[in-house]
Amino acid sequence: MEDSATLIDRQFIERVLGQDFGRRPGSQVSSQELANGWDHRRLGLTDSDFIGLFESQLKSRLLDLESRKMRGRNQGFYTIGSSGHEGNAAYGLAFRPTDMAFLHYRSAAFMIERGRQLAGETQLYDMLLSFAASSEDPISGGRHKVLGSKRLAIPPQTSTIASHLPKAVGAALSIPLTQRLGLAANMPYDGLVLCNFGDASANHASAQTAINAACWAAYQNVPLPLVFICEDNGIGISTPTPKGWIRANFGNRPELKYFYCDGRDILDCYKVSKAAADFARTHRKPVFLHVRTVRLMGHAGSDAEVAYLKKQQIRDNEAQDPLLISALQLIQAGLLSAEQIVDMYQTLKARIEAISRQAVTRPKLTTAAQVIAGVIPPRAKVPEVACLTEEQLSRLLSTDKLALSKPQHMGKLINLALTELMARFDNVLVCGEDVGKKGGVYNVTSRLVERFGPNRVINTLLDETSILGLGIGMAHNGILPIPEIQFLAYVHNAEDQIRGEAATLPFFSNGQFSNPMVIRIAGLAYQKGFGGHFHNDNSFAVFRDIPGLIIACPSNGADAVAMLRESVRLAREEQRVVIFLEPIALYMTRDLHEAGDALWSFDYVPEHAATPLALGTPGQHGTGEELCIISYGNGYYLSRQAAKLLAEQGVAARVLDLRWLAPLNQEAIIAAARACRHVLIVDECRRTASISEAIVTCLHEALAAECPPLARVTAEDSFIPLAGAATLPLPGKDSIVAAAQALLANTVPQQRQREA
Repeated sequence: MEDSATLIDRQFIERVLGQDFGRRPGSQVSSQELANGWDHRRLGLTDSDFIGLFESQLKSRLLDLESRKMRGRNQGFYTIGSSGHEGNAAYGLAFRPTDMAFLHYRSAAFMIERGRQLAGETQLYDMLLSFAASSEDPISGGRHKVLGSKRLAIPPQTSTIASHLPKAVGAALSIPLTQRLGLAANMPYDGLVLCNFGDASANHASAQTAINAACWAAYQNVPLPLVFICEDNGIGISTPTPKGWIRANFGNRPELKYFYCDGRDILDCYKVSKAAADFARTHRKPVFLHVRTVRLMGHAGSDAEVAYLKKQQIRDNEAQDPLLISALQLIQAGLLSAEQIVDMYQTLKARIEAISRQAVTRPKLTTAAQVIAGVIPPRAKVPEVACLTEEQLSRLLSTDKLALSKPQHMGKLINLALTELMARFDNVLVCGEDVGKKGGVYNVTSRLVERFGPNRVINTLLDETSILGLGIGMAHNGILPIPEIQFLAYVHNAEDQIRGEAATLPFFSNGQFSNPMVIRIAGLAYQKGFGGHFHNDNSFAVFRDIPGLIIACPSNGADAVAMLRESVRLAREEQRVVIFLEPIALYMTRDLHEAGDALWSFDYVPEHAATPLALGTPGQHGTGEELCIISYGNGYYLSRQAAKLLAEQGVAARVLDLRWLAPLNQEAIIAAARACRHVLIVDECRRTASISEAIVTCLHEALAAECPPLARVTAEDSFIPLAGAATLPLPGKDSIVAAAQALLANTVPQQRQREA
């Protein structure tokens, strides 16, 4: 029995030679009548472009067929293909090669056609290297079968859903924004962004939120040159899309121009996609291009359509093969004969098979070091920018003279640091809900919009996915964004934007693409009487297993200033994605041991006079050798209080402030522990999956039998309640003292005390 790939291959040749182009199911118009209705020259297509489009379609189809053969020989590893979607070659030509394209996995014809516009492309070989997972694959270095090219302005996508749509919105917004700000940009000022996705993915939350955000912005007359392209084949793996659903859902959205075309018909698809591109470019408005397609050969090589589709449905789909329509149109135009078309098909098939035989012999990734080399992006070549002078800073902060004259709390110091950074770097931009005139929930962004304007301090809609997508997309265009998430718990709604999009981009592009940014997140617990678990979230474990992500967590204002500067440097010069986790409970804290001592207030030191604080550098208070307390954030603040009480009892302690929670400076942790007779780890996060587990593991692995006695004080495995009960599941200075006493006495308390 023939498999679907063999059948599709044979049927195309037989139908072209037999002039059997069939009738499209559900249509009273035959393919013959359809072909007679178009004149490619009247659409602005030259003969060579029309033939070139068809050749791109053939290459895409034949690559699909070859990928399945490679998988059968265990020489290829990915068989989701573009068969039935080859009409997207039309917008490979209709859009410019400089228009950034975020593609889904059925877009091979688009990429091949775009590559046809630039000399020197070797896409058949390149894509077959990707199919074979060769380390010579020019986009991912053998890490995944992805469609992408730096030269073609196609960042690689691994998303099988629509998680690339939010950053497409951000990238599109950045084009007119860089023009307004006069910034050097990676995309041309008259460019646009396109992103395509399937009808099933249109239902995904990330698609819905991106399209909503685009409409929300355009409704307020914000320029947004973006084309959403929904390739509607009527089914998501095995789940049918209700007939008419895409048009009903997106055909009449506010400020979203709707276009429809038949993607099975290359000429109709070209005509309409060119009109869509022209509209978006001219009006700088978002467009929804609804493209009717058909899926051939199932979802992937392992997908048996007969399990969920009737045989007649499968035959009907095969009769809608877009290659047959294109072949007929070329014959009707007198450009090619049936025999010439089959000869072109067979010649390309032989060529692809020959290239495949070479591609499968090329080197593979053979070591873990080769694999992880893509996690950290390469350093960027950026110009030196001088620090602000005293005179410049004085003018900039003229309304903050009172604050500069005396020590301040963390919230104000972060605000001053943001102000200086934005003045120094004209491509630094702050975005988030309420960051404008309100100044953020805790006034950390106050006065920024007055100083730098609404183009650099952007109030967003209430949607964390859109906020992060905005940041990721803008970073593609030379902007260094600092998006703000109001509360740590809210990031869980949008975590995939960090994990699946921002952090993976250097890995799957072999360092060719990056989206550097600093994500400010107000978080952690100890907010008495406020909010409950949505505002008192004491777990950031969601970030800790994301490769390449940096997590900074200052415990005081002086460190926050220095660490924010280093975070911006890391993003700007090293293209890193940084989570800047700010302890809300310490924003306004001024005192350490007693009211009025001002020991947690610090002067603002301008950058030109400050000592840089490099990634991984911990802080340390005290030099005692009896006890080493290791902590961060609120835990460090409480540990300092506990250390004073322990000192009054004769216990000489040192307190280590980790500051940087990923990557952990294991050498500094080991050195501090080795210098002391006991180690106490204070972790305000939950006992399970907290960073204290990593520290314990680190010490035991490094020191083994020489590891000093150690213990942990952590939060309970619980959510945080409201009001006075909010601190009950958390470490407090008394429970830290009790744990230290028990450790020193070599006993384990039966029940850890908690501060009420």
